[in-house]
Order: sequence, then structure tokens, then C-alpha cells
Amino acid sequence: MRSVESVLLLVVLATVVATFARRIEVPAPSLLVVAGVLVALIPGTPEITVTPGVVAVIVLPPLLYAAGEEMSWRELRQVWRPVTVLAVGLVVTSAAAVGAVAVWLTALPASLAFVLGAVLASTDPVAVAALGRRLSLPPRLQTLVQGESLFNDATSLILFRISLGFAVGAAIGWGHVAAEFLQLAAGGAAVGAVVAAGVAIIRRRTEDPVLESVIALLTPYLAYILAEAIRTSGVTAVVVAAVTLGALRPRLTSPHTRLQLAAIYPTVIFLLESVVFSLIGLQLPGLVRRLAAAGTPWVVAAVAITAALLVVRVAWVLPTVYLAGRRSSPRAPVWRVTAVVAWAGTRGVVPLAAALSIPLTNDAAAPLGGRDLVLVLAVAVIAISLVLQGFTLAGVVRRSGLALPGSHAEDEARAARELLEVYALSYLDDLIEQDAGDPALVGRVRKQLHDRLEGRRRGAQDDGRAEAFRQLWQDVIAIQSAELARMYAADQLSDAAYHVVQRQLDLEHARLADG
Repeated sequence: MRSVESVLLLVVLATVVATFARRIEVPAPSLLVVAGVLVALIPGTPEITVTPGVVAVIVLPPLLYAAGEEMSWRELRQVWRPVTVLAVGLVVTSAAAVGAVAVWLTALPASLAFVLGAVLASTDPVAVAALGRRLSLPPRLQTLVQGESLFNDATSLILFRISLGFAVGAAIGWGHVAAEFLQLAAGGAAVGAVVAAGVAIIRRRTEDPVLESVIALLTPYLAYILAEAIRTSGVTAVVVAAVTLGALRPRLTSPHTRLQLAAIYPTVIFLLESVVFSLIGLQLPGLVRRLAAAGTPWVVAAVAITAALLVVRVAWVLPTVYLAGRRSSPRAPVWRVTAVVAWAGTRGVVPLAAALSIPLTNDAAAPLGGRDLVLVLAVAVIAISLVLQGFTLAGVVRRSGLALPGSHAEDEARAARELLEVYALSYLDDLIEQDAGDPALVGRVRKQLHDRLEGRRRGAQDDGRAEAFRQLWQDVIAIQSAELARMYAADQLSDAAYHVVQRQLDLEHARLADG
């Protein structure tokens, strides 16, 4: 019962914090971490202990799925080279740098120091997506940052499992390392692709918005559990399934379903993000008190590790952005893109789940010394990252000059909608020329389209032919949706504008269907 009460209190706290975050234009995850720390410092607050299963199995899959489904497949194909460089090379280098700093500044054995390095090596897709939702970055730059955070988890997880094997005393050879990598990365990707294919088949044959919503909510759990059951990467499986289904979404869902999912999924994501980011802050004071009682220093090491991660990230991002910029035109100044990409590399839920999964004992059943220190350093670096970078990322983006105007997506969507109205008028003109419809009904629909194009909206008068009138309107919306998909596929409008216009069309379709 206490667990249920704690979760409810976290949700209430998160709702209040999110309200203030919007008022002061600060990302909610960053403010939630601060609020969690402050609540944990209040005398009498019970110490929060989180089991690995809560974060890894219950919270992580839907958050990863939401981040992956937001990814633009079209943009991802254009930035796959820099994403690969950052998702592999940067992760390995970051893990080595963190391990070296931890060995130098703490009493951790080398094996556990590199476990810490593997935990903190990858940026977190949940944190990056949460922090980046309100930033008006160019689509390709947003995809680079989010794509890196989605696909670097396989690298960090294999490093984590290898270094953890050394830490607990397991015998590991290079052959085992190669097999482990294939099993995690390739196996997880295969499971994700199979789940996506199966879900796509089912959703194509489902017309009930409620059932489709349930399927969408269960998909990330299915991918994660199946992958972990056969000892592959559940994170990779969820990401692959999410990106694949996100690319297929326009062909899988009806307007009613899209509207329902747009209402349900953000609520679920808000609740889960509220709990997990609050837990990061709530956990830190209790861990610190345990280390203080043992006389173990950690503050200098946490700051130094955070600095090392930032320095290494800049050193990798700078040449990567430079080489990627040579392929694109027009090219943004390298230093500006480097500043945004480097500063957007926050840590969050995935590193927290990995840190919590470190066992209490080694293979000889002896206590794993240094585990508390690893947890404190991991949680502290995550908290510093979310607070420092979260509070200042918007300012970095503004100073870089790369941010798009706040009305950019709306202006682009408005222009696209006008093109669709013209296209629909052309369709109706063809119907009249071919004598393929009731001239009176076609004329009424055409008049409304023309009035809307000129900024005048008039509702249709309900009469004996209302059903035929609605059907014709739905046909018009259908051909507009098809033309919108063609414009998007032809790269004539951005991902954000596409979703704005599609939602407008879905709302019109729903109004007509409801009479």
C-alpha cells in the first residue's frame, strides 16, 4: 500500500512541478530531479529504494517506444552515418574515459570503474526526447540527437555486461565478447523487427480504436519481454519496433485511432516520466547518507566524471559534425551545431536502469564492494546532467541561432493546408467535368472549400441528403490525406508540419463521422 501511495504522491508532485516548469520555461524532467532531491531532504521522508524491475520492465519500454515512434524515418536515413559514429565510437571512448577518471579519483577497482563507465557512456533517449520536445531545432539536427540516443544503447549494454562479468569474477574471452555483441544487438533488432511486423499485420485488420490503443500500449512491453526472455537486448528490440511502426503509422491507423492515441499516449508518458525523473532525485540523498556514514568521498569524482563526459563528447562531436556538414547544403557553422549536439547529451532513465541492475554479490556469493559508490556516482552524474544541461539547453539553442521560429511548424502547416484545399478543389472540378457526382452536393462542398480557402467557414445545412454530403466530404478528406502523404514522401514539408495537418484532417473526419 505504501508503494501505491508513493506513486500517487509522485504524480501529484510531478503535476505541480510541470505546471511551474511551463511558466518558467524550464524542462519538466530537470525540475522534477530538483524537486525529488528537495523532497528527500525533508526530515521524516522515507528513503526510496527502487528495484531494477520497476524501471527496466514497467517504466522503460513505453518511454523508449514513445521516443522511437517520434523519430522521423526519412530524416534518420539522412543522418545514419554520424549517428553510427556517435552511437559506437563515442560510447566506447566515453566508457573508457569515465573508467579512467573513476580509477584515478576513487577506491573503486578497475572492473567496477569500467562498469560505471559503461553505465554512463550512452545518452538517454527518454531524457533527450523529453528535453528536446520544446526546442525548435531543425528536423535533421533533432533527428541526429535523438537517433544517437536511441541507437547507442546496444553498444553501452554490451560494454556493461562485459565489464560486469569481470567485476563479478566471470571468465570472459574475446569470442564470448563477439557472441555477446551479436546476441544483444542483432538479436534485439531481429526481435524488434518481428514484433513490428506482427503488430502491423494485426493493426491493419483492426478497426476498433479501443483495441488499437490497447495494442499500441502493449507493443513495447511485448518487444522488451520477448527479447529479454531469449537473452537479447530488450532496449534494442523496443527501439527497432518503435521506429519501424512509427514509419508505418499513417498506413496502420484510422483518423479516430490516431486521435485517441494522441490523447492517451501523452498522458501515459507524462505519468511514467513524472515517476522516473522524480525517483532519480529522491534516490540521491539516501545513497549519499550511506556513503557519508562509511566515510567514502564522491563529490569530486562525480563532478570530474561529468566534466570528462562533456569533454569527450565535444572532442567526438566536432569532427563528426564537420564531416557530416560537408555532405549537406547549406551548411550551418560547425561550432554552433557542435555546441547544441554536445550539450544535448543528457543521461537519464536507461543509465539508471543499468546501474540498479548491478548485483549485490559476486560469483563467489561475497558482497560486491563498491556497489553503493557506483550507484551514487551514476545517480549524481545523471542528476547533474539533467539539471545543468536541462536548465541551460534552451539558452544554448537560442544562442546558436539554429532554433526555428516558434511559429515555423504552424506557418508551414498552414501553407501545406492551402495547397491541399487547392488540390481538393481540383478534384471536385474533375468530378463535375466527368459528371461523376451530384452537381448540387459537389457544388456545396466546393463552395465550403473555397470559402475556407478565403478564410470564411460556413457549416453545411442538414437536409435529406446529409449522409451523401458527409460521404463526399469524407472522400475529399481522404484524397487530401493521400496527397499529404505524397507531399511528405516527396520531402515537400517537415515532419512537424505533416503531423499538424494530419491531425487537422483527422479532426474533420471525426466531426463528419459523428454527424
